Amino acid sequence: MWELMKVTTWARQYAELLCPQKHLKKQGPTGMDQEPESEPRRIREGYLVKKGSMFSSWKPMWVVLSEDGIEYFKKKIDNSPKGMIPLKGSALTSPCQDFGKRMFVVKLTTAKQQDHFFQASHLEEKDAWVKDIKKAIQCIERGKRFSRKSTRKSIKLPSSINLGTLYLSMKDPDKGIREMKLEKDKKIFNHCFTGSCVIDWLLSNNSIRNRQEGLVLASALLNEGYFQPAGDASKSAAEGLAETSFLDHDDAFYYFADSGFFCEGNSSDDDAILSEEFRGTVIKQGCLLKQGHRRKNWKVRKFVLREDPAYIHYYDPAGGEEPLGSIHLRGCVVTAIEDNANGKKNEVEGNLFEIITASEVHYVLQAAASAERTEWIKAIQLVSRTGK
Repeated sequence: MWELMKVTTWARQYAELLCPQKHLKKQGPTGMDQEPESEPRRIREGYLVKKGSMFSSWKPMWVVLSEDGIEYFKKKIDNSPKGMIPLKGSALTSPCQDFGKRMFVVKLTTAKQQDHFFQASHLEEKDAWVKDIKKAIQCIERGKRFSRKSTRKSIKLPSSINLGTLYLSMKDPDKGIREMKLEKDKKIFNHCFTGSCVIDWLLSNNSIRNRQEGLVLASALLNEGYFQPAGDASKSAAEGLAETSFLDHDDAFYYFADSGFFCEGNSSDDDAILSEEFRGTVIKQGCLLKQGHRRKNWKVRKFVLREDPAYIHYYDPAGGEEPLGSIHLRGCVVTAIEDNANGKKNEVEGNLFEIITASEVHYVLQAAASAERTEWIKAIQLVSRTGK
């Protein structure tokens, strides 16, 4: 019996040497045993487009940001991630301008100097991810739990300047910068404005003391992706071919990143009719799952909702400026649905809604969350009643 007890004790001690974390409990200040810390909490999740590590292809992924890392999945319903990126020792670069025309890209560089690139569907989405990722990294460095209650300001700009707030003021339909239709080199630029208009607006709102200060502030807005260049002059300056990245000129054109901007040249009557769809103001955009009409498979698509005329266009989020299709929303019916009879079981889970157009074409979509589904339905219902 004594020999058996010695063998059992020896076996337990040997197991503790191999896996001490499974046998030891943390002790508090009083020496009392404590339970292990809870698992890292999820901070944000949603669709982002990720550049492949081995190949140059960009693919939409379901991305989950937790307190200590980022996991990305091929599908939202997958249990096993395609990869995991630790945040400890990582650095975030935003905006990342390594890919030319690709907008809203951020770069996450790990402690082992591995670069990971993610692209958001629109500016506000990019800003939200950047804010949370940066804060998660800071919390790790300081040994604190993630909390949204902090009001610590960015150290990159003076406390009196907030680019996000300034951008919203500029977009104000009554007091902001007026979007115009401008013509140059036999091309018409819709929903844009000149560089000199930006500086004039900043001066009139007492945001700057002189035009030189205005160039600095406007360049910051351009570099952060709030402005986009339109036309050869502004694009060349943004690429570093001029003394400043932003031009205080009447022939340098820019547009808001989330506006209804489009450019048209000498086009046919059919092209003119098609371009009419893009004249409406963008009121909502983001990624949704869309069911195909023929194969009934599900793919991530970027949707852009415009009003007057009432259209929603959908794009390949991984690339391509041309829409894959459009849905005319005037007189449509949009409702939440709990089940999709034509879909494969377990392929999607909940938050479905359906758009039935006036010509009785059915579109089945899935939002990432219940609240997001409600927002899309309300926005589409409003547009279907007020837009032409």
